[in-house]
Amino acid sequence: MPEPPPRNPTRAIRVGSVTIGDGRPIVVQSMCATKTTDVAATAAQVNLLAGAGAGVVRIAVDTPRDVEALAEIRRQTEANLAVDLQENYRLAADVAPLVEKIRYNPGHLYHHERDRPWQEKVRFLVDVAGEHDCAIRVGVNCGSVDPAKREKHADGDVAAAMIESAMEHCELLDRLGFSRYCVSLKDSHPSHVIDVNERFAAQRPDVPLHLGVTEAGMPPEGIVKTRIALEHLLRRGIGDTIRVSLTLPAAEKHREIEAGRQILDDVAAGRFHEDDMAGLAGLNIISCPSCSRVENEAFIELAGQIREATRYAAEHRLTIAVMGCRVNGPGETDDADLGLWCGPNFVNLKRSGEKLGAFSYEEILPRLKEELDRLIAARREGQ
Repeated sequence: MPEPPPRNPTRAIRVGSVTIGDGRPIVVQSMCATKTTDVAATAAQVNLLAGAGAGVVRIAVDTPRDVEALAEIRRQTEANLAVDLQENYRLAADVAPLVEKIRYNPGHLYHHERDRPWQEKVRFLVDVAGEHDCAIRVGVNCGSVDPAKREKHADGDVAAAMIESAMEHCELLDRLGFSRYCVSLKDSHPSHVIDVNERFAAQRPDVPLHLGVTEAGMPPEGIVKTRIALEHLLRRGIGDTIRVSLTLPAAEKHREIEAGRQILDDVAAGRFHEDDMAGLAGLNIISCPSCSRVENEAFIELAGQIREATRYAAEHRLTIAVMGCRVNGPGETDDADLGLWCGPNFVNLKRSGEKLGAFSYEEILPRLKEELDRLIAARREGQ
């Protein structure tokens, strides 16, 4: 058995009954795909994920009704819970007594109370986390980078904008005397995930990192993308906790844990699959992991239909993004050649960020193929 790779000397971060960093075993995480307000289904899924080996299970909370549901879910599970806060950071005060970790996205802090400086919002989160014995994850995402940072790096270096945002938040947390935090820097392309995490780890080797490829998509392609990024980073000692983010029905969410554990087993055994990167040179379909924010479960089926209907374009270097909710949809479809933001009844279609209209779930597939054919024809004419 080969020696495990030496880990970055990150500090220890306790999240309930598990500890992240400081050379401890790498923690596999997942997120519930059930509606948070469906207490029975969500509590069952939390326990299923924990039973499959999830050290931390994340739940989305966006409304007071979600908070009420979370209180009952907490009574039905002993799993370590993380709450995913997006726009309403003030809900942290209500959920912190019920969870072990709070995750916030620096790029979403500006949505709520826009006139209030983000530093004050982070100070509020730190005070709440400290009072209720919670850890914090600073979750930086390529599709929702702090607008000020994205504008500053208008040259297209998204990684630099992400790192600057993460560093800024780390420095503030340090000044506030709060050290119980980790960071995630996620992108939908494995090479970008590798780049941004290597650059951040070189500057802050003490900060535990949560690794993952955001919107990795459907298995098996989503597992391949994630494995490429995680194997590269883990074998270099970077990473303390991981998630494999897959577009899956709620009943199959445990497959994220299985895939994560297999990646860790392969790295520990010295089994690597770096040649798989060559298979990502053509058409790239990214789709967000199914979660409680999905506004129509038909999104999951649609993602699979798009994969099958576009196989004829596999050799073309184009990106199709399929997003399932209002949180990821508007921003994370802008950078794709074709972006689909799935709402309750209609699918919003974009071409390179330009809105083309809203179409029913029955109409969207042929319209998408029309736009894809136009893009392919334009590329050929430009050769």
